[in-house]
Amino acid sequence: MKPSGFDLIIFDYDGVVADSELLSNTVMAEVLSEIGLPTTLDDALSTYLGKRWLDCEALISERLGAPCPPDVHTEWMRRCHERARTELMTVAGFDAFLASRSEPRCIASSSPPDWIELGLHRFGAYEAFAGPIFSAAVHVTRGKPHPDLFLYAADAMNSAPERALVIEDSPTGVLAGVAAGMTVVGLCVGGHIRGDHPERLKAAGAHQVFSSYADLTDWIAKGS
Repeated sequence: MKPSGFDLIIFDYDGVVADSELLSNTVMAEVLSEIGLPTTLDDALSTYLGKRWLDCEALISERLGAPCPPDVHTEWMRRCHERARTELMTVAGFDAFLASRSEPRCIASSSPPDWIELGLHRFGAYEAFAGPIFSAAVHVTRGKPHPDLFLYAADAMNSAPERALVIEDSPTGVLAGVAAGMTVVGLCVGGHIRGDHPERLKAAGAHQVFSSYADLTDWIAKGS
């Protein structure tokens, strides 16, 4: 598909709207290290980035060789919410990009709705997404990299998958968008981006990879 004529823009949340991946994965590393699973920030980013908690929990249990303690998720989210209230910011360029677009939009994220809504209220962007917030923790049985969440969102928004543009920052999310038959762009803007991240997004099937929202805007404009 040419980069014009999209009927829907689907935003991932963490790393695409909120520059939250460093915060949440730093806390993940702290909490896991405290329960006897030594984890660095880079470990957390490479293992859990883009996945919903249910899938993270299975990976933690596998690495522990025992069931993940039930309070890990509660403590992880408590600390994330506490820090987010004062530290969380949008990804660079998001506000300008959002203001420049007129297409229908929604968020389709692995994160739970309360986490997404916390950030949107903090950023003053809640009204821009009020209603169409789709979460793999609520709306589907299978999370990313399966296409279910993106297909659910497109159906709810009355858009054909092939007419939707997905903005993702994780290989897991890119795989999901490609499997859904959508045009998927990788966005490498968040503070969590490491040296080989663009190559990992391309390897997952991203149709384009951008280092800024301005570059994404230019790409869309060229297809107009």
